[in-house]
Amino acid sequence: MSRTTPDDTVGHIPSTAFRADVVELVATLDGDARTADDPGYAEACAGYNLAGQRRPDVVVTAHSASDVVEAVTFAAAHDLPVAVIATGHHAMRPLVGGLLVVTSAMAEVHVDPEARRAVVGAGARWDDVVRRTLEHHLLPVHGSSGQVGAVGFTLGGGLSPVLGRKYGWGSDHVVALDVVTASGELVRACAEEHAELFWALRGGRSNLGIVTSMEIELFPVDRFIGGGLFFDGEHAQAVLDAFTTATASAPDDLTLSLAFLRLPPVPGVPPLLAGHFVLHVRVAYLGDAEGADRLLAPLRAAAPLLADTVEETRAEDFARIHEDPTDPAPFSEETAMLAEVGPAAQQTLLDFVGPSSDAGLHIVELRHLGGAFDVTRAGAGAIVAPSAQYVLWVVSIGMPADDGDGIAEARALVETMQPWSTGTRYLNFAPDDGHPERSFTPADWSRLQRTKAAVDPGNVFRAQQPIVTS
Repeated sequence: MSRTTPDDTVGHIPSTAFRADVVELVATLDGDARTADDPGYAEACAGYNLAGQRRPDVVVTAHSASDVVEAVTFAAAHDLPVAVIATGHHAMRPLVGGLLVVTSAMAEVHVDPEARRAVVGAGARWDDVVRRTLEHHLLPVHGSSGQVGAVGFTLGGGLSPVLGRKYGWGSDHVVALDVVTASGELVRACAEEHAELFWALRGGRSNLGIVTSMEIELFPVDRFIGGGLFFDGEHAQAVLDAFTTATASAPDDLTLSLAFLRLPPVPGVPPLLAGHFVLHVRVAYLGDAEGADRLLAPLRAAAPLLADTVEETRAEDFARIHEDPTDPAPFSEETAMLAEVGPAAQQTLLDFVGPSSDAGLHIVELRHLGGAFDVTRAGAGAIVAPSAQYVLWVVSIGMPADDGDGIAEARALVETMQPWSTGTRYLNFAPDDGHPERSFTPADWSRLQRTKAAVDPGNVFRAQQPIVTS
């Protein structure tokens, strides 16, 4: 079989023989497969993060687990590396050649209200999942955006802005995973079967196999107090001080984060934020309004409010806490887990992104951990952060080729905050910078490498953020 060759304009140009093989592949699929000369190829390869340019030899839009099996088997026969995306929110690694599996059509959600569990398809978004679970007054450990893929979020750890401090990482509440391995076998990974793969996937993401569905635990929540407090950026010191004071004594039912926002005046950015330096305190509280008012009073009094959207909120409206953009955009990320944000760390952060700085970074956020994040559950996956109290997340918007200054500034900020870092980082926010080991403890990193060698000795899934790079 002759391999394809790269073309800087349209991706790979398949040979006649390769096209014929793809036609045979299509005949086995419930979904479809396309090469670069087929209509719909570019749309099939696109994801939310437009910085992740993908030009595979073939893209398979999977509609079933059997489609994923066929795709991985095809890739093995043609010596193609394999990557997978659902929504592509985190996928930034360029893909030139290889085979891309897109699971967005696999969006089934089945709820067992008696067991308080749900089986979630590989392409289901959090909006899909929450809508179904709330029919039974139950909620999963979900993300900040309803548009994010539930499986990818959970495999990367799963940091919830609503249930996290109460129940811990989303990966802690995975019961089982259906996985297509590098050999093209569909297996069920859980505590009793394929236990090492089960451990590794929950925190190691898709470098070890393609998850076609996951079974997760649910919790009896259908309303909470949530929204945002907005302040002019000139009050950064007072608001940051109030935020760190509030998080130091916050009950597990309260989740807070603080974002320093310098968003450009482009379509989709609200007028309150567009072209302004604004502080946004994100709030979720699993108690009543009276309790929320008491806990938030010092924050509300820290500085004049531009807006206060905190109110009783239906659980299906969770996205209004963070107000994440819904339109695709190119962006780059940096992150670190911080053990504390005391006075010295606060001043360092303010010097870098406060009102007197000339920072160009679009989003700098501190997400509070603690609570259940401090507890390592029996049988937990490959994400452990008992000493971390905050996640620092830094975002620069733009295509990497045009955003070198922003990417460098984001890296410089994370480096500047290293004195307060735990030495690890949250994988779902981590850049693909050639240092995957930085997202894990040394012991977990060694264990992940051993698991990778056992389940994917040929490194078929090397097109993902790597565990090994050869």
